[in-house]
Amino acid sequence: MTHKREIQGKVVTKSGDKTVSIVVERRVMHPRYHKVVKRFKKYLVHDERNEVKVGDEIIAVECRPLSKTKSFRLKTVVTGAK
Repeated sequence: MTHKREIQGKVVTKSGDKTVSIVVERRVMHPRYHKVVKRFKKYLVHDERNEVKVGDEIIAVECRPLSKTKSFRLKTVVTGAK
């Protein structure tokens, strides 16, 4: 069995039925200025039971492509929205 990639991010939009959009933040060192800067990327995640809300912190696991841009499935909700 191959290792499935896991990403953790914050839900920013509920985009249609059973789909949420999350933003994943990572911190990298700037090549010239050697300062830690934030980089962001958005992913679409499949939410089968429509259980997450905007503001939730979730973990998603990689799966087969479910649509043109959706290749992650909801694993767990880490923290709820405030």
